[in-house]
Amino acid sequence: MKSNRNSATAAGVLYVLAAVAAIIGRILYGSILTDSDYILKGTVHETQIHWGAFFEILTAFAVIGTPIALFPVLKKYNQSMAIASVSFRLLEATMIIVGVLSLLTIVTLSHEFTNEVNPNNVSYLLAGKSLLALSNWTFTFGPNIALGPSTFMIGFMLYKSRLVPRFIAVMGMIGGPLISVCGVLVLFGVFPQISLWSGLLAIPVFLYEMSLAIRLLSKGFNASKVDVVTVLR
Repeated sequence: MKSNRNSATAAGVLYVLAAVAAIIGRILYGSILTDSDYILKGTVHETQIHWGAFFEILTAFAVIGTPIALFPVLKKYNQSMAIASVSFRLLEATMIIVGVLSLLTIVTLSHEFTNEVNPNNVSYLLAGKSLLALSNWTFTFGPNIALGPSTFMIGFMLYKSRLVPRFIAVMGMIGGPLISVCGVLVLFGVFPQISLWSGLLAIPVFLYEMSLAIRLLSKGFNASKVDVVTVLR
């Protein structure tokens, strides 16, 4: 029972950490995400961007940690699905790290631009815009498309096992597909990544993760169900 409680607490903390760190990171990245000419401006807000990278790395670690923390409990109900949920979150974290590296590369190139005697503005600007586009696409494929399957599977296992109140699990089962659909619609240009529609489609996942985190931190898993081994079909 103590190990189950520890798993619940760890997962709850990591869900909160991932959400908070992601929000802080995006705010700190603001100067580079909204300015496609940033690479031509030297080292403006460089420290702020480095801190943004730090919080994004924390987000990636927390993203991987949540399904790992839940794994010892969820594997009793469906080991294959529990492993798959870890795999998709690992893919999401990988996309986040690639996005971080692309933005840090822009900062590095901005140093090179400043140090050159006669820099080619067009070449640097093209490189900066390309790296920024890569960062934007990693956000679409990571925290959107790759997040969906893991969210759905964890929600499904929680629903079948009754480890938490079912309304929380249902939010995950709804929010997971919606966030993946959001990413696909952005991919096909139906609406931009930063838009009202993408924000609305992300709300169910956010509510699910925060509700689950609060439940896990306050009460943990349903003690009457946590040691019951079932086969999900």
